[in-house]
Amino acid sequence: LGSPDTYQANLILLRKGDKVNRDEFLHKLVEILYERNDLEFTHGRFRVKGDVIDLFPMYSQKAVRIELFGDEIERISYFDALKMGDFDEIEFISIFPAKHYLTLSERVESGLESIRSELEDRLKFFEKENKIVERHRLKQRTLYDIEMIREIGYCKGIENYSRHFDGRAPGSPPLTLIDYFPEDMLFIIDESHVTIPQVKGMYNGDHSRKVSLIDNGFRLPSAFDNRPLKFEEFLSKQTQVIYTSATPSEFEIGLSSSVVEQVIRPTGLIDPEIKIYPTKNQIDNLLVEVNKTIEKKERILITTLTKKMAEDLSKYLQELNYKVSYLHSEVQTLERFELIRDLRYGNIDILVGVNLLREGLDLPEVSLIAIFDADKEGFLRSETSLIQTIGRAARNVNGKIIMFADNITNSMNKAIMETNRRRDVHIKFNTEYGITPETIISSIKEGFRIEKKGAKKEKKAKFEIPKSFNELDGMIKKLQDEMKKEAKSLNFEKAAELRDLISDLKKHMMELDL
Repeated sequence: LGSPDTYQANLILLRKGDKVNRDEFLHKLVEILYERNDLEFTHGRFRVKGDVIDLFPMYSQKAVRIELFGDEIERISYFDALKMGDFDEIEFISIFPAKHYLTLSERVESGLESIRSELEDRLKFFEKENKIVERHRLKQRTLYDIEMIREIGYCKGIENYSRHFDGRAPGSPPLTLIDYFPEDMLFIIDESHVTIPQVKGMYNGDHSRKVSLIDNGFRLPSAFDNRPLKFEEFLSKQTQVIYTSATPSEFEIGLSSSVVEQVIRPTGLIDPEIKIYPTKNQIDNLLVEVNKTIEKKERILITTLTKKMAEDLSKYLQELNYKVSYLHSEVQTLERFELIRDLRYGNIDILVGVNLLREGLDLPEVSLIAIFDADKEGFLRSETSLIQTIGRAARNVNGKIIMFADNITNSMNKAIMETNRRRDVHIKFNTEYGITPETIISSIKEGFRIEKKGAKKEKKAKFEIPKSFNELDGMIKKLQDEMKKEAKSLNFEKAAELRDLISDLKKHMMELDL
């Protein structure tokens, strides 16, 4: 991101009754990268009709109307840009820049001079290496960007020149979102067993992508300095941190001055019982447990090591007249939501998956989880993965885990010992305080069902995919509005679901267009 000081310096504060020069205010809006467009009024744009200025901030669901009387602000109102109504008068407003990366005018010329100097060195390098195409490509691209920055203060990908405008030395850490917070901020890192490795890998992933761009003349070498923080830099910016995870790694535990366990659940639920079966006759043993679970009108998750096994097992169970489906990474986003919802409603009793049955999956109707090839050491059968999978059955009072294995691996042993330890804590606490465990009651979120070819008539769809391009475009716009509304209400999970749904519908729209 750009400098927080620059971002704050470009903040516009307006209060009812303030004196402002209309032309200077419009010029300032352009400086902070708002675009004037009197015909198409969307985010990041403004329009002017005499002494009435309408502005649509990038970060707001509503537009702002500023009404002047001479040089005095007579009225400030939020309003619905689509309906052109629902005016809500306010006393003051803060207008933030339309882009996260801004350059102060006094730094522009020095930054552009630095870019030119780097460009000359790089062109000489390509000429020496006889890379004529790369030399021409880089020269054309960079000179165009320089002119754009000089004329309008911005260009696409301006952050790749950030080192020059920030005055940073090559290789120095860039400014990030962390720099927008005070130095004594509290970091809370959720699911740290996953988050920490992701942060560790961000720098190398970005660097390998940039190598190709720079070697082929798409970017100057200074683009390397527009990057994620290295892990050591990330750690150096932390003053106080809380790592939260059901399965913290040794790294987080080693860094922590204290480890606090939150084992007891408000519902009194205990961790599920674990049984181990040999791989011989594993399907017969599975069916015995499955039948017991279905009789209680509860659901089953089965996790396999491969997609092929998930599909084959699902097909076999279907031939035995079980209501079953499989779920893995190749299943489309729309189908995933429908499958999980069908499982909760009871339209299917068994869901077979690979690695999609771990963190964050809340299915209280599931009381049985079967883990095939539990003794195959690796990422999918590590101690962390096993504990996370076991936790999916901890929402139901009848939760049970069955593992199919011929040997008890180190990961299995640790996962079983940890689960049994937690069970002992739960049972002791419940006995001491007279708590009766209760299954979690969780509402089923309504999503968007898509009518499939050959679907059973009794399964009513929420809507069918429109066959015309215009109808589909209208549906996408409605979903985008709903997504923004959910995000504004901090319902980020629902917003993410809608985002994925919109993405799939756009792909379908492209197919229609073709």
